[in-house]
Amino acid sequence: MTRITGIARLAIFLTLALLLASCGRFNRQDPLETLPVEGLYAEAKGSLEVGNAARAQRYYQRLIARFPYGPYTEQAQIELAYAYYKGNKPEDATSAITRFIRTYPAHPHIDYMYYLRGLVNFNRNDGALIRFAGLDPAQREQVSLQQSFNDFGDLIQRYPNSRYAADARAKMVHLRNQMARHDMNVAVFYLERRAWVAAANRSKHVIEHYPQSIYTSDALAVMSEAYQRLGQDTLAVDARRVLELNYPDHPYLRGDWPAERAWWRKLSPFGSDKRSYHADDLRADAALPVLERHG
Repeated sequence: MTRITGIARLAIFLTLALLLASCGRFNRQDPLETLPVEGLYAEAKGSLEVGNAARAQRYYQRLIARFPYGPYTEQAQIELAYAYYKGNKPEDATSAITRFIRTYPAHPHIDYMYYLRGLVNFNRNDGALIRFAGLDPAQREQVSLQQSFNDFGDLIQRYPNSRYAADARAKMVHLRNQMARHDMNVAVFYLERRAWVAAANRSKHVIEHYPQSIYTSDALAVMSEAYQRLGQDTLAVDARRVLELNYPDHPYLRGDWPAERAWWRKLSPFGSDKRSYHADDLRADAALPVLERHG
């Protein structure tokens, strides 16, 4: 009887100890629920500055939920979008930006949100694997690049005097050239496969849709070769004449372009090596910036 009582007392003691420990744990205050708006913002801002995007996102989100109005909340929404961007969450970043633009269309920093939207798409799927493997950046998907081009164009149209306009214009130049290079990869691929009509059409597309790109000379070369192969002598001569007048040093005029590639590389328009274009020399001569990423 005494033994049973002792066991019962031990069980009661352990139960009380667990209850006390649980009470202590539940009574511990969560800073996300107790900090004032200034404290929440300071924690979020500090986390963002040291590169802890995930923690910054949590604090910004809680600030916005607890304090839905006021200058801290407006700034927190801007910085939350940036935290999503730095945290590689492009969909969340785009949603936050779109929501902010709709809610605060006259905000003093609204131009930055248009610029940030362009950056999100500019660096979306930024091709870390492509850079690691030494592949052509033009191999990446083009939908986000076109959207980024449109986003930056929207910023420049709405706020031509914005502090972000100059960088947006530079990135638009880069994007136009990269999209043109992508189409040139496809055009030369068709040329190598003797798909003359497809090669002519794709090179024509480059000239018509990217008239200010540096790949116009290469597009003219492909057009001339494709039309010649098709027996369209007048079109071939016209394309070659324009090429001679504007780019007399193009290697195609010497019969040295495009360079022959191994048969197995011809199976894909996006082989593991970068194609060599006359435009690459033009880029180097003009010292045009290659903007792979935004720092």
